[in-house]
Formats: sequence, C-alpha cells, structure tokens
Amino acid sequence: MKRIFNTLIAIVLGSTSMAQSSADLVGSAAGIDGPLAGSTVSLLKTDSSELKTVVADQKGDFKFSGVPEGDYLLRVNAKGHQEVYSAVQKVNGISPVNAGTLVANPATRNLQAVVVTSKKPMIEVKADKTVMNVDAMISNTGAYALEVLEKAPGVTVDKDGNISLKGKQGVVVLIDGKQTYLSGNELANYLRNMPASNLDQIEIMTNPSAKYDAAGNSGVINIKTKKQKQKGFNGSANLAYGQSFYHR
Repeated sequence: MKRIFNTLIAIVLGSTSMAQSSADLVGSAAGIDGPLAGSTVSLLKTDSSELKTVVADQKGDFKFSGVPEGDYLLRVNAKGHQEVYSAVQKVNGISPVNAGTLVANPATRNLQAVVVTSKKPMIEVKADKTVMNVDAMISNTGAYALEVLEKAPGVTVDKDGNISLKGKQGVVVLIDGKQTYLSGNELANYLRNMPASNLDQIEIMTNPSAKYDAAGNSGVINIKTKKQKQKGFNGSANLAYGQSFYHR
C-alpha cells in the first residue's frame, strides 16, 4: 500500500513539473520618442532561428505565452527604426520573465546611396486584419506551410495539427479566399506538404467581417499562395485531397 501511495505521489509531482515547464515572456518596444505600437517582435533561439512573432500593442507591450524552458533572444523591427536585439532571456518554466523595454534607434540614412530597394515588412497591421508577408521571413527556407503558420501572430498549432487563434478553436482556414472543407487532420497534412516557398501572405482576422458566416466567429486565417507556383497540390496532398478540397 505504501509503495502504491509513493508511486501516486511521484506521478503527481511529475505531472506538476511538466505543467510548469513553460512560462510567459513579456516586455515592451520603444523608440526614443515613445512606444513603438505595431512593431514586430520575434522570439528567437540563441542561434537566431525564429520561433514566433507577435505585434506590440498601442503601449508597445508584447507577450509570448507558454514559452518552453530555455534561453532565448528577442528582436524588434519597426518602420523607420534600426533592428534591435535583447540580451539572452532565460525562461525557467516556473515564473514569467520580463525582458524590460527594448529601445530601437532611428534608422540612419545614407545620402550617397543611389539604389533604393523596397522590402515588405514581415508583419503589417491593418484595420481589419494582420498580414504576414512570408517572403520577408528569414527562416522559411526549406520549411513547409504549417511551420510558417505556427509563427504567425496569435496562431497556435498543437501536436495533432489543430489550429487555434488567440486560444480559440474552430478557426476557419481559407486557401486563396476559398474554404477548404477539409477536416482538421486533413488540413494539417495538406499544409505539412505545401512548401513555404509557395506562400505569399497569411492574413489573420480575429474579428472577421459579416461576409464570413457564423463558423468564423473564432477567427479566419486566409493563406494566400503564389498562384503561378500553386497549380495543384504537392506530393501526397494532391492525391489525397484533390477531389474534395473546395467542395463538400
């Protein structure tokens, strides 16, 4: 009996330890004139590989929820400002970590430059949606669509491929504006087989307009492809879902 009791205690303690293996990482982004509202904040591994992005709110505050125990860097990108990195942030998996305020200096201008190039920002915040420009991501080489989607602001993909938006299940996922009618598992498998190089943008709507039916109350994600490259399905996804992708 004592042995059984000790075993149960060990299981409970082990479960508690696992439940405490992640914590929130928070901070704020600012320029010399005040908060950098709408700036893009990226969570990076110490080798600079990108894990997740969020958009700073009107006060410049940002939050990464449920960050696994480990060492991380933060990167802030804001229009008209230089890119800025944080010191290494140590997440112990028990208590929240506050990275403090990351201050970005104004971008310097080279008056002697004769070639002007325009590059889309990775994240654009618009009145009705947040847009992720996939080509602006540094770490999408060789990746697949599901991996890119995991890095989108507010989006979470669990181990079974279920997609949620700001913690809400039942998100409507569109491909080029059309509903897929795939089950959650089928959609995850499809996105696992779609190269990230086929993607143009990911549009995230947390408060979709009336043109979306009640099914979109939890949010809408529209995955826009590079149509000239997306002439069908990739690999096994084509064979499995080609008949029922847009039709029930």
